[in-house]
This record gives sequence, C-alpha cells and structure tokens, in this order.
Amino acid sequence: MADISEIQTFEHDVLVIGAGGAGLRAAIECARLGLKTGLVCKSLLGKAHTVMAEGGVAASLGNTDNRDNWKIHFRDTMRGGKFMNQWRMAELHAKLSPERVRELEEWGAVFDRTADGLISQRNFGGHRYPRLAHVGDRTGLEIIRTLQDFGVHQPIDIYMECKVLNLLKDGPRISGAVGLWRETGRFVLFKAKAVILATGGGGRAWRITSNSWEYSGDGAAMAYEAGAELIHMEFTQFHPTGMVWPPSVRGVLVTEGVRGEGGILLNNKGERFMFDYIPERFAAETADTVQEAARWLEGDPGARRPPELLTRDVVARAINTEVKAGRGSTHGGVYLDIASRRSAEDIKRKLPSMYHQFKELAEIDITKEPMEVGPTMHYFMGGIRVDDDTQMSQTVDGLFACGECTGGMHGANRLGGNSLSDLLVFGQLAGAGASDYIQTLEKAPEVDSDQVMEVIREATDVLNREDGPNPYVLQEKLQDMMQTNVGIIRTRAELEEALRQLEDLKREAALVKAHGASQYNPGWHQALDLTSLLTTAEAVARAALIREESRGGHTRDDFQGEREEWGKHNVIISKGESGMNVRTDVRPDPPADLAAIAYASLEELEGTAKVK
Repeated sequence: MADISEIQTFEHDVLVIGAGGAGLRAAIECARLGLKTGLVCKSLLGKAHTVMAEGGVAASLGNTDNRDNWKIHFRDTMRGGKFMNQWRMAELHAKLSPERVRELEEWGAVFDRTADGLISQRNFGGHRYPRLAHVGDRTGLEIIRTLQDFGVHQPIDIYMECKVLNLLKDGPRISGAVGLWRETGRFVLFKAKAVILATGGGGRAWRITSNSWEYSGDGAAMAYEAGAELIHMEFTQFHPTGMVWPPSVRGVLVTEGVRGEGGILLNNKGERFMFDYIPERFAAETADTVQEAARWLEGDPGARRPPELLTRDVVARAINTEVKAGRGSTHGGVYLDIASRRSAEDIKRKLPSMYHQFKELAEIDITKEPMEVGPTMHYFMGGIRVDDDTQMSQTVDGLFACGECTGGMHGANRLGGNSLSDLLVFGQLAGAGASDYIQTLEKAPEVDSDQVMEVIREATDVLNREDGPNPYVLQEKLQDMMQTNVGIIRTRAELEEALRQLEDLKREAALVKAHGASQYNPGWHQALDLTSLLTTAEAVARAALIREESRGGHTRDDFQGEREEWGKHNVIISKGESGMNVRTDVRPDPPADLAAIAYASLEELEGTAKVK
C-alpha cells in the first residue's frame, strides 16, 4: 500500500465540488441537515456562471400575469425541450421553483418590484407569460450574492482555488476526491461519504463561447471515469446573442433580457427577419403571429410573445442562416436593436449591465445604436444521468450532481431563466438526497491509497517529462476543431472527422509537457484541464453522430427535422473497457397526468394548479 499520510487531508460527510449557484444551494442544504460539509471552488467563491444568467429566474409566481401557474411552466419547459426532458425532473422544477425564489427573497435577495410591491417578472423566450423574476439584468449576480452571503454564515468549510483531479471509490461507492491547490501545486485529499458535483458545463471546448476558463467539463468527465452514465450530450445550446465585435470579446453573452424588454433582431437590410423563421408548431398555436407580435409591442397582456422570444435553438439557427445568406452585420452577426424601442432612461435602468458592457468593451452606446450579436456556445443540456428525485447517479452510489453538469431536466433545449431555477431546485434536492443516502450507510467508505497515488502520479507526469506537446496549442486545436465540426449545424462527415481528430489529440495529450515548477503554473493547470475537455468533447461528438435527426440544440444538416423514432430514445454515454460506449435507451412512457398537462391547451391550464 502506498503511504498517503503526508498528504494534507480533510474529512467531511459530504463534499460539494463547484461553488456556483447549484453548489452553494446544495452545500447550504447539507449544512442545514446537520452534515459536516466541504465546498471546493476551482476559482474563487462566487466566481461562477450563475452570474451570466442575467435576465431572470423562471418561476410561476403569477405576479405580472395571474394566469400563470406551475402547469403552464411545466408545459412550456417540455415543449421547449422538444419533449426529451425527464418528465419527473421537469415536474419538480416547475412545482418547486416559486418556493425556492421566495426562499431567496427571505435570505435577502432584492428583486425588482411591480407597482403593487410584488416581485416583478419579465417576458423571455419560450415562456408563455412574463415569468422571470429579475434584478435589472444582473439577476444571476444577485442570486450568487444572496447564496454566498447566506452560505458563509453556515457551518460549511470552503476551499478556494482548488482543482479536483479525480474521484475516489470504495468498491461501488464514492469515498472522496483528490485535489490540487492551484497556488502551491500541493495535493490535497478529501475523504467523504458522499460527493455532490456542481461543476457546470464544458463550453471551453469551443472557440466562440460565453464560458470562462473554469468550464472544462470536469464534473461530467470525473463522473464518467468513476462509472457514471452521461445523457443528452448531443444537446448543446448556442445562445443566439453573444457579442461579435471586437474580436477580444467575441462570444461574451448579451442577455435575452434585451429582447425581453422589446429588443428586435434586424439583418443588414433592416428587415426584422425572425417573422420568416416562426416554426409551424408555434404558428399552429397562434391564430395570427404578426397580430400577436403587434399586441405584445403595444403592451397587451393577452399577447403570447414576439418572434424574437422564440426558443433559443430557433433564434440561433435563424441568425446563422441570415449570416450564411449574406444578410449579416458588418462583423458577421446580426443587429439587435433596443435603442428604437425604449428610451435611453429605460435602457439604463432595466439593462444597466448591457449598457456598460457595450460602452466599455465595444465603445457602443446601446441607447443610440444597435448591437452586433451572433450565436455563442453557452450551455450543456446534457450531463450526468441522475435519479430524478434524489439527484444521485444511477450507477455510482454516493455520487450526486446538480446544475449544468447534469442532464435530463432541459431535454433538447433549455428555456432562458430555467437554469437559475434549476440550480436552486436541484441543488436543494441534491443536498437532501445526499443526507438521506448517508443515513443508510453502516460505516464510512474507506479511501484506497493506491488510487490516491495513481491520481497524483498521472498529474505530476506532466511536469516530469523531458519534452512534449504544448497544452495551450492542443486546446487551441481542440477549440478550432469543435467549432468547425461540432458547431451549431452538424453532418455525419464533420462528426466523423471530429472523432478522428479527437483520437489524434488524445494521443498528443497523453504526452503533454508543462514547463516550470508546480507552484502556480497555468500551463500545468491547462494540461490537467485537457483531460476533461477531451472526454467532454468526445461524448458530445459521439452522441451527436448517433442521433440522426435535428431536435432542439442538436441540428444535423443531413437529417433535417425531428424524427418520431428518435423522440422515443435517449443517447447514453458510459465508460467501457476499450473506450467510450454509446447506446440508445428507450424512453419510458410519460405519466398520464403529466402527459395530459404537456399536451393541454392554454385555456385548460390558466388559473389552475396553484402550488402553495
């Protein structure tokens, strides 16, 4: 047995990896239930993509339109996800979101208010009614602030700037994790009875992305290595509006709240082109879409939504089509105009972050001129396959997950605003699930010293080699390849080429060299992130190759349109003896009561099913 006695060691009942909204909410729940809780941050506490969810948190409070309720929220979520969502997860999300938002308010969140003093709610893509509770265009930041301020007063041990390298197991059960202090390069051992992953997505595998450096798919990759299954990895969301100019900020998010406040999309001919891309399904539900849009612009509360607020997959593909047809903006996007729709005072009051973002980064005054925007890799609908109620992996005992690193809740496409309510709802459920699991254990799992030393050996090999490929060059190759071959529109030939290049990149990555010492060494950290990025990228490419249809965030140019048979199957990724396994599982029939809600008319659901 290897000697691990000199490695810094911490023991907890539960270890939460990832300190965004999902991780913070999970840790708070664990502490509330009396568990000795550790929270690990790859960066600093509060440095998370939760802050990028600027437009609002989706919950059927019914404050702006009292016809709204959980059933209509559930219906919108299922339809937005092209009915690929896990039915029970979507039900829990819709039912529990109002409770979680009100809880945030009790903890100190300061939401914008209606004239009656209620939490204000705004329109957003795919939502039938104004449903997004908001704080200007800084809602995610307010949620992180609230959770952070509340969390630091709970009995939670917080470990910042620590990268978790891999999970440890005692037979079929999780027993802890091995990490690395980014500043000193020293290793750390965490012993735990349960682990909750809340590490976000893997958008850094693409060149144009709203994701920051932390988002390398660590959670999905570690879970995969530990034996967990991944689901819906082919469904990747390209947010329709990221900045396209200047190049230094290409991909930086432009909140959907701009369109929620009345912003319209224009091509270089000045045409409001989204009217040409209204899906038949939407047109069939709305008697006169042009009339509906006019009613919305006039402030008619009975209107549904304008075409700019169709689901993100529809808008992103429309923008992509306009650009390819030569009708794009000067720098390869389209124009997003709020200046002609709202007064300068309104824009600065309701969209302060966007006003300052464009002023400082692009020298554009959005109160006077339009923004240039285009699709940017933004969010993973796919991730770790978990039990709907407990959030525990279906194949690894003691491994839980919540937030963006899980799959199933959003189906083929996530509605804007559902990410914030998702992390609140399932963060709480993951914490409760971990508590219930730990109570079933007769004894704590044991840490295998050989596993610990193997993780450390693999990490230090990168430093100890005489020479090898540069990790930064490899990541650039990966990003260019994924942008070209696994982008917003895909084909069999492109996906097969992606997998061929991924095999070459994996061989190079196995020999990668980071120069310098172990103390704060960005090259070493980049090399370690490559493992997760490559696993995540391969999972997306393999799942995308096998799903021969176009649905939600997955568009195949060689298999256009949704195929009925594929609506009945989930694509599952798992680790095999000789590499990555891909299979399709038949989706179970939906519960009759939920199916009735999802397929019901609005008139049948309005004013019903208020959850107290």
